[in-house]
Amino acid sequence: MPETKGLFNLRRSLSRRGNGIMTAPMASPAATLQRLFPGSDPFRYGRRRTRVVRAGKLAIGGDEPIRLQSMTTTATSDVEAAVAQALRLVEAGCELVRVTAPTVEDARALGRIKAGLLRRGVDVPLAADIHFSPQAALEAAEFVEKVRINPGNFADSKRSASRGGGEAEYARELARIEEAFTPLVEKLKRLGRALRIGANHGSLSDRILNRYGDTPAGMVESALEYARICEKLGYRELVFSMKASNPKVTVAAYRLLSSRMSEAGMDYPFHLGVTEAGGGVDGRIKSAIGIGALLEDGLGDTIRVSLTEDPEFELPVCRALARRFGPAAPPPPAPVEAPAPFCADLFSYARRESASVRVGPFRIGERHPVRAFAAVDAGVGAEEIEALLRGGELEPEVLELEVAAPADRTRLKDLRAALGAHSSRLAFLARFRDPALLSEGLPLCDLAAFCAPDEEAWAGFVRAAKTAGKPVLASGRDAGHCAAREAVCRREGVPALAQLCASAEGRSPLQEYRLLCARLAAAGSKAPLHLRAPAQEDAELRVLEASLLVGGLLCDGLGDSAGIVSGLRPAESLRLLYDVLQGAGARVVKAELVSCPSCGRTLFDIQSASARIGARVRHLKGVKIAVMGCIVNGPGEMADADFGYVGGAPGKINLYVGKDCVQKGVPSAEADDALIALIRKNGRWSEPPARE
Repeated sequence: MPETKGLFNLRRSLSRRGNGIMTAPMASPAATLQRLFPGSDPFRYGRRRTRVVRAGKLAIGGDEPIRLQSMTTTATSDVEAAVAQALRLVEAGCELVRVTAPTVEDARALGRIKAGLLRRGVDVPLAADIHFSPQAALEAAEFVEKVRINPGNFADSKRSASRGGGEAEYARELARIEEAFTPLVEKLKRLGRALRIGANHGSLSDRILNRYGDTPAGMVESALEYARICEKLGYRELVFSMKASNPKVTVAAYRLLSSRMSEAGMDYPFHLGVTEAGGGVDGRIKSAIGIGALLEDGLGDTIRVSLTEDPEFELPVCRALARRFGPAAPPPPAPVEAPAPFCADLFSYARRESASVRVGPFRIGERHPVRAFAAVDAGVGAEEIEALLRGGELEPEVLELEVAAPADRTRLKDLRAALGAHSSRLAFLARFRDPALLSEGLPLCDLAAFCAPDEEAWAGFVRAAKTAGKPVLASGRDAGHCAAREAVCRREGVPALAQLCASAEGRSPLQEYRLLCARLAAAGSKAPLHLRAPAQEDAELRVLEASLLVGGLLCDGLGDSAGIVSGLRPAESLRLLYDVLQGAGARVVKAELVSCPSCGRTLFDIQSASARIGARVRHLKGVKIAVMGCIVNGPGEMADADFGYVGGAPGKINLYVGKDCVQKGVPSAEADDALIALIRKNGRWSEPPARE
C-alpha cells in the first residue's frame, strides 16, 4: 500500500516568523485579494500590471509576452563551450541566457562570450549570475545586459556569529549592506543595465534567518531590503524572483511578495522558477505546479524551468507552460463576485475543511490522504489490477468504470468477483449513462456517478442512490452547475463528492475549481473535492496539465481525491498521479531527490550522479536526498532534506545529514557508496523490494 504519510506540515513552517518581528501587518483577506489578483478576482485570468524593464533589447513585464530563459552549464572560463551552448539555447527559443560568474576572471570571460555570440550574428541578452562576490558583479556589469544577485549572500559572505540582536544592530547590518551594494547600483544605473534580485529559500542570510526563520516572509524581506536601497538611489530597472525547491514555499513567497509590493507601491516584474526541481518527470511536475499555479494567479513575466538535464531541454517546457498566458491569452469571462473565500490562507498552506465520506474501505475528505482514482477501460482485466496490488508501489484505491450498457454492468460484477480477495483494498466507482441500469448496477459499486441530461433525472438518480445507500459523485459542467447538483444531494441526505467536468468559456479548470469551492463554502457545504485532470494526447503536455491542475489546487489546500483522464493503462496513469501527489506534498510513495540543474559552478557531473543515486534510493519512501553541485544553495535547499550530497571541491563530495556536514572531501568515486552507508547508519535504509 502506498505510504499515506502526508507532507502537509508546511502551514507551521510558512507561518513561522523567527522572533516574531514583522515590518508590516498582514492585511484583510479582501485587501489581500485585491493585491494578488487583478480586479480582485481569483476566478479568471488577469495579469499583474508591472512596469517594463529592459535587458538590452529585451523588454520584460507590462504587456510584453512572458519571456523564456535558461542558463548555461559549461565552465564560464571555457568561452567556446559557453558560446556553443548559448547558441543551442537561442535556437531552442531562449530569450535571455544566464551565465554564472563566480570570480572576477569569470566575469571578464562574459565579455568574450558576448563577443563570440555577436561574431556569429546572435545578439541575445546575457545575465550574469552572481553569488558572494560584489567585485565579480561590478566587472560583469561591463559586458552583460542584466545582473542577477542573491540578497542572501551578496554582502553576507560570512555567516554572522550573533543569534539575535535588537533594532540598532539590525540597522547597522542594513547600513553595511547599503555600503556594499551601492557601487553596483550606481554602475548599473550609469550603464543602463537591469538587475534581478533573486531570493532563494536555500540561501537566506543568518541576519534574515534570525529574525524571520527560513520562511516566505524571510525571502520577501530579504529582497525588499535591496529594493529599498535601489529606490533610494533612484534605480528601478529591477526584476524579482522568490525560488524554492518546494512548490508550496515558492507559491507562498511570490504571492506574499506581490502583496507586499502592492502595499509599497512597487510594480516590478517577476521571474518565476522552482529551483533544484530535478530531472525527468519529477522536475517537470514540480516546475509545472509552482510556475503554472503562479501564472494562473496572473503573476510572472519571465520563467525558467530548472531541470537536471541539458539546458536546451528546459525551453519546450517553458513554452508549454507559458502558452496560455500573456498577450495571446483568450479574453476572460465576465467577472464574478466571490461568494466566499476559496481557500483558508493565501500565504501559508491550510487544507480546505471537508466532510469525511465513506467510499468502500476508504474515507475521503477531512484529514484523510488524497485518494488515488484509476480508470479501468474495457481492455483492462483483473490480472492487470492484481499485478498492481502485488507490486505494492502504485496501488489504485478507487477503480473507475463506465457503465453505459448491460455488458458494462456485467463487467463490473465480474471484476468485483475476480478481485474479491482484494476487496478490503479497493473501492469501485461506476459512472452510469443509462438510468435503466441503476437498479441492478448501484448495489455493485461503492460510489456512483450519473451523466444526467436534466435536473429531474439528476434528482431521480440521487433518490435511487439514497435507497441503495451509496454516496454520489456530483459532477457538473461548471462551478454553478456542480454546486447545484451537490445541493440536491445535501437536501436528500446523500453524502457526495464534488467534481467538475468542464469550465466556463475563458476560465481555466483551476479557476473553475476555485469558484466551485467558493460556491460550496457560500452554501455551507463541506463536500470533499475530486480533482479530475482532463485527457491530453501529447505525453509531455499530459504531465504538465495534470501537474498544474491537481498540484496547483493542492497547493491552495483544495482536493481530497484525484484521477487522470488519459487513456493510459492503470499503471501509467497511477504513476503520473502519485508523482503529482508527491510533487505537491500530498502523498509519499518514493524517495524524493532535490537536484540542481548544474551551471559553471558545479563541481561534478550532476546529471549522472543524480541518475545513479536516484536508481539506488528511489524505494526509500519518505527519504529526501539533495544532490547539489556546489555550496551556493546546497546546504540551504537541504533545509528539509534528510541527506545531502554536495560538491565541495573538484572531485570531492561533502555529505550532510540535514544541515550538518558530517563527511568532507569524499572522493567522487567513493561518494555514492558513502552516501548509502550514511543512510544505513542513520537507520533510514531498507533493501529494495524483490521484483517478480
